[in-house]
Amino acid sequence: MDMSDKTILITGSTDGVGRRVAERLALTGAMVLVHGRDKPRAEHLLSTIRDAGGKAAFYPADLSSLDDVRSLADAIERDHTRLDVLISNAGIGTGGGNAKRELSRDGHELRFAVNYLAGFLLTRRLLPLLKASGHARIVNVSSAGQQPIDFRDVMLTRDYSGARAYCQSKLAQVMFTLDLAEELAGSGVTANCLHPATYMDTTMVRQAGAAPISTVDQGADAILNLVAGSDTEGSSGLYYDGRRPSRANAQAYDASARERLRTLSRDLTGLA
Repeated sequence: MDMSDKTILITGSTDGVGRRVAERLALTGAMVLVHGRDKPRAEHLLSTIRDAGGKAAFYPADLSSLDDVRSLADAIERDHTRLDVLISNAGIGTGGGNAKRELSRDGHELRFAVNYLAGFLLTRRLLPLLKASGHARIVNVSSAGQQPIDFRDVMLTRDYSGARAYCQSKLAQVMFTLDLAEELAGSGVTANCLHPATYMDTTMVRQAGAAPISTVDQGADAILNLVAGSDTEGSSGLYYDGRRPSRANAQAYDASARERLRTLSRDLTGLA
């Protein structure tokens, strides 16, 4: 796909695989909207992109705050009349075996808030810009680590672990993707999700105490396949393992579970 006139927002793109995706997309001539919390890292990335002849702009936001997510959406809407690709990549890892239960600024379990709720709200706010593109793609960077949502205790007030919180939030991303694909059928906007690669050499993986297995470029290859691959054009509602279509946890295909999650998410983000 020709990306030279595309506008692309990548959340969590000042580090790790998000940064590599931003660098590579900028080389195609796309306008890359960089998101993150760390201004010095963002400015370094912008310099790298511009020195290579690319185009980029920085949009700061703390995704643990729904108000910050709303402000991010406001800024994108203010500056752009369309959005061709939205890559929801930002997230918090498992934190390793000693991870403690933490809350977002809004009082929600932190991994559920950052890994899922922020992307849910941002995507819903930016749907008009995506539809205005005519042919847009939504790519949610999920994980092979998935755990069914316990709707009796979504915020994990009992038996908490960072791995459980992470895996639940990642399955929620997949469920949201499948919902979006059904909702957007015929609109020209597609929605897919993926597990990019196993234990990439990133800060998230190292903080979890895991030894890297895959390279950041392997993960970037898989993400770019859904962003710009000609063989994925028109595909929607799919979960990929790397570059291969795969199957997510069974709960992702449970329509009643997805409806419960959708209702809860709208309530929590004020979109009800």
